[in-house]
Amino acid sequence: MFRSLKNIDSAYQQTKTLALLFMLLCFSVAAYAIYAARQTAAAAQGRIYVLDQGNLLAAVSHNVKENRPVEAKNHVKRFHEYFFTLDPDAKAIEYNVSQSLFLADESAQRAYESLKENGYYNNLIQANISQEIKVDSVSINSASYPYYARCYAHQQVIRASTITSRQLISECYLRDVSRSSNNPHGFLMEKWRVIQNNDLRTERR
Repeated sequence: MFRSLKNIDSAYQQTKTLALLFMLLCFSVAAYAIYAARQTAAAAQGRIYVLDQGNLLAAVSHNVKENRPVEAKNHVKRFHEYFFTLDPDAKAIEYNVSQSLFLADESAQRAYESLKENGYYNNLIQANISQEIKVDSVSINSASYPYYARCYAHQQVIRASTITSRQLISECYLRDVSRSSNNPHGFLMEKWRVIQNNDLRTERR
């Protein structure tokens, strides 16, 4: 009889252990399912689907602040390309300069007005001179706000008989503003000035 009771007690302990292990297994599966569901939901919230001519395209959203230094460099580059890329055409000059002035404050406006008063743009048109710029690099100090930026670039002044190469260095501060079609990066260049614009060489064409 005692042996029978002992067997019953042993079987009860085994059943109890198996039940606890089964409950632990169920809890683990449930916890993993909840975790996986939350991860999937978070990933789905960061994904946007765009319909383009019947094709479903996926676009992943990112934190805007992660790309701000890259956007700041592109903003400065875009300004210089508009402001210094000039052809001997009054409408083309006016368009490029107007696009650049959306990206900067009155410091750029003053520089434009000074060049205009000195007849710089009229000389380009009358002498059929084109001006191109290549931005080599833009350095951004994102440790303090507004962000300090310095641009290093090379210019080419193309005349009928010669091509003059120049080195240009400028600096400014960048302030956050609202994004728009004319200012897609949401920055405004402040206190912009050219600190170096030297002729490097002149070559005959």
